[in-house]
Amino acid sequence: MNKRAKLTAFILAGAAVGMLGLSFAAEPLYSTFCRLTGFDGTPSVATAPSRRILDQVVRVRFDSNVDPGVPLSFRPTQEFVDVKLGATTLAFYEVTNTSDQPIKAMAAYNVAPDKAGAYFSKLECFCFKEKVFAPGVTEKLPVVFFVRPELADSFLDKDLQGITLSYTYYRSEKGIKASARLEDASAVN
Repeated sequence: MNKRAKLTAFILAGAAVGMLGLSFAAEPLYSTFCRLTGFDGTPSVATAPSRRILDQVVRVRFDSNVDPGVPLSFRPTQEFVDVKLGATTLAFYEVTNTSDQPIKAMAAYNVAPDKAGAYFSKLECFCFKEKVFAPGVTEKLPVVFFVRPELADSFLDKDLQGITLSYTYYRSEKGIKASARLEDASAVN
């Protein structure tokens, strides 16, 4: 093979490896981008409550879903809440494991309309960690959030009819055995 053919083969192999690497990095990079910017209805995670509270009120509706085949009953304890912009709010969801087996699951979340994601901030949420639900047990799950007061200055405020906070529970891919090994390992340390 001549030098030119070897260089071409090397470049093509490098491009293929690079594209493969980017395909694996795409989802984590996109998820991080969404969490940081609120893009695609992804609420941000706040480390402290808002310092500013406005008299302007927005209605936050609650939605719940369960992936087909996951034996959980999941619902908000209230349909909606009217909150002042910047005010910290506590809401609850209830989940029941309707099977006779422990279920390890995690909730995915988003906010609608998508543009509102940049203004919706969670301080505490059951959706941050996987959880094992015991058979036949009902649990109350809290979410603490606020709607950023900057929403009042946004063009979105002019036509916003409300915000919907939606969760969907999925069975954890790691399963209960993996979680038990992690808990056993952390107990040893």
